[in-house]
Amino acid sequence: MRLALNWKPDPQFGGFYAAPYQKHGLDVVILPGGAGTPTVQMVGAGSAEFGIVSADELVIARSQGNDVVALFAVYQTNPQGIMAHASRKLSSLADVLKGGTLALQRGLPYARWLEKKYGFSKVKIVPSPGGDISVFLTDPNFAQQCFIVSEPLTAKHKGADVQTFSVADAGYNPYTTVLATSGESLRKDPERAMAMVAAVREGWRAYLDDPQPTNQRMNQLNPTMPVEVFTEVAEAQKPLIETEDARRNGLGSMTQERWQTLIAELLELGDIRSAPAATDCFRGL
Repeated sequence: MRLALNWKPDPQFGGFYAAPYQKHGLDVVILPGGAGTPTVQMVGAGSAEFGIVSADELVIARSQGNDVVALFAVYQTNPQGIMAHASRKLSSLADVLKGGTLALQRGLPYARWLEKKYGFSKVKIVPSPGGDISVFLTDPNFAQQCFIVSEPLTAKHKGADVQTFSVADAGYNPYTTVLATSGESLRKDPERAMAMVAAVREGWRAYLDDPQPTNQRMNQLNPTMPVEVFTEVAEAQKPLIETEDARRNGLGSMTQERWQTLIAELLELGDIRSAPAATDCFRGL
């Protein structure tokens, strides 16, 4: 079976690399991704049995007839955000959007959410560099989208004094790094999906407890991220993964209320014309 990632091997996927698939009767090949990897389409089309998506792109896909279903949500608190130089002495996301340059993938729902909430009339928007921070390091008025537990740590290692602003703190908080499969696959073989979730949950428990062995493996696959950054990111992301809800309901768990909130936000943004049922978007296995 294929598990398609939407980015290169790094700590946001640590539990997937640590998962004991064979123990659960599964033979899983992990397919690394990159900027723009169409995992939600790959899952819907059957070119990957499982894929990593974001909750908002899953809702949009379902509204367009792509029968994809969420099974496990790694990030209970959304890690997306904007990083800027601390020398600008900004105090909020609103301040970031009052001047300078912002590198942002405008097609993302949270980018449209930011535009609707704050407006982009006072900031120059340029395409996202897809994790490359070279321009950020040389331009003090340059800000860019990031995972708040990833690129800012890399920038600090390269000498930048970084300030981060969380999109979740501003009010937009969909599940992220979500394991998904197709509805057809789930109906045909629910036991396989249950085994996959069990393996992934076990993998995330192991990775949260001791990330070092898996970090070494992922670093071999992605040597562009230094080993020490793997270690720091793995530690920094823990509060976003093991929240109170996750401790109470289990790692990766999801609620109907969170999905309903997201669907309402996407309707308001105009990203979807009709609302899929929240209960169809995910399964608790």
